[in-house]
This record gives sequence, structure tokens and C-alpha cells, in this order.
Amino acid sequence: MLLSHDIITDLAHFNREKIPERITHAKGTGAFGEFICSKDLAHLTKAKLFREKVKCRIAVRFSNYKGEKGTPDTIRDPRGFAVKFYTEEGNLDIAGNNIPIFYIRDPKKFPELIHSQKRNPETNLYSNASMWKFFSENPETLHGITMNFSRRGIPRSYRHIHGYSCHAIVLQNDKEEIFYAKFHFLSNQGIQTLSDENAKNIAGVSPDFYTEDLIQAIERKDFPSWKVFLQVVSEKDLSKFSFDPFDVTKVWQHSLVPLTEIGEFVLNELPKDHFTQVEQIAFSPANLISGMDLSPDELLHARVFSYADAQRHRLGVNYSELKVNQSEDKNFSHRDGQMRMENANATPKQSTKSILHKNYDKSKYKLDEFTQVRDLFQLFTEEQREELFQTIADSLKESSQEVIDKQIDLFQKVSPEYAIGVKGKIIHSLDESTSWVPTPLAIGK
Repeated sequence: MLLSHDIITDLAHFNREKIPERITHAKGTGAFGEFICSKDLAHLTKAKLFREKVKCRIAVRFSNYKGEKGTPDTIRDPRGFAVKFYTEEGNLDIAGNNIPIFYIRDPKKFPELIHSQKRNPETNLYSNASMWKFFSENPETLHGITMNFSRRGIPRSYRHIHGYSCHAIVLQNDKEEIFYAKFHFLSNQGIQTLSDENAKNIAGVSPDFYTEDLIQAIERKDFPSWKVFLQVVSEKDLSKFSFDPFDVTKVWQHSLVPLTEIGEFVLNELPKDHFTQVEQIAFSPANLISGMDLSPDELLHARVFSYADAQRHRLGVNYSELKVNQSEDKNFSHRDGQMRMENANATPKQSTKSILHKNYDKSKYKLDEFTQVRDLFQLFTEEQREELFQTIADSLKESSQEVIDKQIDLFQKVSPEYAIGVKGKIIHSLDESTSWVPTPLAIGK
């Protein structure tokens, strides 16, 4: 029997209905809602979005960081927290995480960082040893390690996490004055977390636990919401920092740069189709609006290329014409390419003038990988420190003696208690047959 054309068409489409998943942040979910600005920021930025009582529709995508689409939601991992503001001036994307910093600041290290946390090409298994080898060779990861292996490494749900831009963004007002700002999205539901044991139990029963939780909350009209804050410094105030303010492995301490509340957003609408509205939503730090620009952060500049390029690969060169990514700003100069619906504007868009960061000189800041980690560690209670030691030890113990010793030495430079605590947990948990012999610590080093 010959196959009909309809059957061949269906089979051909079926063979092509999957697209590449995101290399990072593959597993996630999303929802839509509304942002309302509560403060007039005309003194900071030309952006019309940031005027009192201005509203706009938003989309938020929450995600795991390193796993594939099939990864359980409740693994220990940073969470992606990406917000798309659909404004009359175009789309504004704040693509950040649930921790206010990142593991590295040098974009050249990014592929190696991700490879260290992905499946080993020989065994196709995740390898804690590979991850810790990278960490032990890059001391700037200490801040991220300490955050991710603390209680906040496994949230109770996506509703119970804060979000952070991580990078500083430039704001510019009508007087052409420059300010630098970091966005903070603080959960009105509060921070709640899971223990390792609870997380593993949930993963076995409900691997999509966070997705189910968000859907059920919105369906019962328990709409999750977040207050929006900014940390803002003027260009001349960069001199108050003892560290490079555009080093994304560092936080701006609230005592130095306090938070200013500027609004709130609520998620009250679920996607009607996950593929077209969540899988195909495309975020990029390049999506900025009038009165906003890029700071000198090198990792941010690399993400401007890599995020958009990843979407060109996943979704096609005209991904911005997909409905969920469409902008009110139709003044674009892109033409043709696969899946182009129309060449709506024959006039090329004028390039914007780059902002000169006159008062920023990276070379004047001292490189310090330990002070902020020490400050964070000192905030932990004794119980929280014990949990931190245990979670790190459970992961680090699979590494070689050389890597363990190197990582313990980095903890020592943060605090002797940090090093002793982790080392003690490793020694306690290892079987007597292990070949690892701990190198004595030089207390007070």
C-alpha cells in the first residue's frame, strides 16, 4: 500500500517538531502579568516605563541553570529569573538569577564553567569532580559556591525566590547624566527553601514540582508578586567602591548602596501554549529601552552577543518576530532570512551612540576574592554553617586529593572555620579504604 501525501506530511512534520533546547536554563516555566511603577525616575532615566503609575505587561521565565529539560526541578542549582517588560518603547529584558552574583567575571571562562557542570563526554554522567576542579582553579567562584551550597541552593518553589539583574545597567536622563543601577525583585511570598532530603524525595515523586506549584497557585488566584527595587550610584560615586563595581562576582553592599523601591509586579496569567509562549520566549541583555545602556561589565557585553546568538540557533534568525518576542518598536533594519513574514521597514535603524564611562578605570581596583565571601559566611548561623559544610563535602569528596586540598586552601583564605568545617565533614564521610589523606591545615595562614 502506498502512503498518502497526508501521512507523509504528518510524519515529516513529526520528525521536525523538536527544536534545540537551551544549553543553560533549559528546564523552566513561565507566566505573564503586570508591572506597575510606583516612583517617578525622570531624574535617573528617559525611559517612559519608569514614571509613577505607568503599567506594562510582563513575561517571567523561571529556570534551573545547568540541567537539561528533563532535570528534576529540585536540584541544588542557581535559578534563572528573567523578566520581559513589554513597553511602548520596545521590550526591556532583565535576564538574571536568584542570587545577586555570578560564578565568574571573565567571559572567556564561561564555556569551561558550563562544560564542568554538564555531562562528562566519556561517561555521559554528571561529574562533581569536574565541577570542583574548575572551582578550585578559579577563586572568584567562592562567592557563588557559598551561596549555592547554602540553604538557598534549593528553593521551596519559584514563588519563594528573589530575582536579581546581577549586572549593573546604565540609566541616562534628559541631561545626559549617567547612573548605574542593579535591579532586585524581592518576593512578597518570602524566601523558603528545601532540605537536601526533602528535595530528593520530591524529585522522585514530582520532578516538575516547581512548575506544578506555579500553575496551581495562579489557578487558585493566589497570584505571586514581587516588589521591584533599584540600587543606584552616580558616575562620580564609583570612587566609593574598594572593588571593581562592575565585577559580577561581587555585590553592592546595602550599607554602601541602599535599595530604593520603584514598583511591583504580579503574575496572574498562565501560558495557553507552553511551546510558543515559554519555550520560544527569547531573552537578551541587549533588549534595552530609551534611557538605558550597557555598563562596562565584560561578562554583560559577552552575554549581549551570546544570548541573541543562541536564539538565532534555536529559533531562527527572525526569532524576534515570534508573537511572544514581538516589540512595539517596529523600527528595525533586519531583512529577509528564514521565516521572515514581512520587511516592514525599509529605512535602516540609526545606530545609537555608545555611552562613554569617563569615571571608570578598572585598573585602580584591587582584586579581592575573599572579603565578600567572608562577610557572607559570618552572617550564617551555626546551623546554617553546618549545613553548608555538609552539602559542600558531599559534593567535593568525589574529587582528587589535589583538587580537595586546593579547594580547602581557598576556604581557609575565607575563614579557618570554613576550611576546618568542610574538611571535617569530608573526613567523616569517606570510607576507611579511601586513598585521600588530608593535608594538615596551617591555622592562621
